[in-house]
Amino acid sequence: MRSIWNGAISFGLVSIPIKLVNATESHAISFRQIHTEDNGRIRYRKVCELEEREVTQGEIGKAYEDADGSIIPITDEDLSHLPIPTARTIEIVAFVPADRIDPLQMGAAYYLAASGAPAAKPYTLLREALKRSNKVAIAKYALRGRERLGMLRVVGDAIAMHGLLWPDEVRAPEGVAPDTSVTIRDKELDLADALMDTLGEVDLEDLHDEYREALEEVIAAKASGEAPPEAPAPAAGGKVLDLMAALENSVRAARESRGEAPAEAVGEAEVRPLPGRRAAPKETGGKKSTSTAKKTAAAKKTQPARKSTSKAAEGKKPAASASASASASASASKRTAAKKTATKATPTKTTAKKAGSRKRTA
Repeated sequence: MRSIWNGAISFGLVSIPIKLVNATESHAISFRQIHTEDNGRIRYRKVCELEEREVTQGEIGKAYEDADGSIIPITDEDLSHLPIPTARTIEIVAFVPADRIDPLQMGAAYYLAASGAPAAKPYTLLREALKRSNKVAIAKYALRGRERLGMLRVVGDAIAMHGLLWPDEVRAPEGVAPDTSVTIRDKELDLADALMDTLGEVDLEDLHDEYREALEEVIAAKASGEAPPEAPAPAAGGKVLDLMAALENSVRAARESRGEAPAEAVGEAEVRPLPGRRAAPKETGGKKSTSTAKKTAAAKKTQPARKSTSKAAEGKKPAASASASASASASASKRTAAKKTATKATPTKTTAKKAGSRKRTA
């Protein structure tokens, strides 16, 4: 990689000679401007307004335009004698935790390469110190005619530097957030969390520029004289009237796209009562209803038993005596005297008479 700047890192009294190289590159496809009638190139020519002629790059310099329109020439020699220590030095001024840096401040990224064998040891020392401290270094440096702010951090076995905006260059988000008061329900947040979990994580290495790939296909098709591929029809959009329904549909679609079973198939669906209707009874209420049914059934069985007891008393049959005993046992909570008599009863005619007599007396 070709270096774009040579200098040194100032680490206290330690100086580390380094080379600055770009850490990123652009793969974007660039276009030329042409004359549509004959495909001729359109070029911008640099013309001097006073002489009205085109000038070469060697004749072009820098200048500052004052408020009244006057021009103040600034030469490269003027810039090289600026009274700042960062003209050729990346001066570390502090070490801070990485989360102290607002991502809004981050700009271009560079690698700092050790320049020569003597720089290897101090370079490694700074790298290991950054690793062990779990901090980043804040530094000042001059590049392309201005002093800049930077952040040094460890990337693999190298030291990288991110250009930072000065704090006063980051605008406050005034007037950006909605000014309408809204209420977010817990259920909506739960569905949003479910959607986030369903989408899951992604390996950034798997992401690629699909727009550039499609553009390359169009260029290749036109270069070979073929018709460019047609774009698929855009999906019909609609207004989102129900946020809950949109979230639920999003979770379902995300699960299906990942090959997962929908929530209804795996038993994760939640039954919610419709507005204006009573919710279904809980499990505990169901048990109470069952107990009541049992008591009702027992009461219905007791009534025929009482009739049989009465008939047994009149007919003096031993079988009726047993029915009377069972009937008296079933109504134990209401008639204690009948329970004791029924418990001691034997299948004789006399017992049946007594049981029937007590029943009539009661």
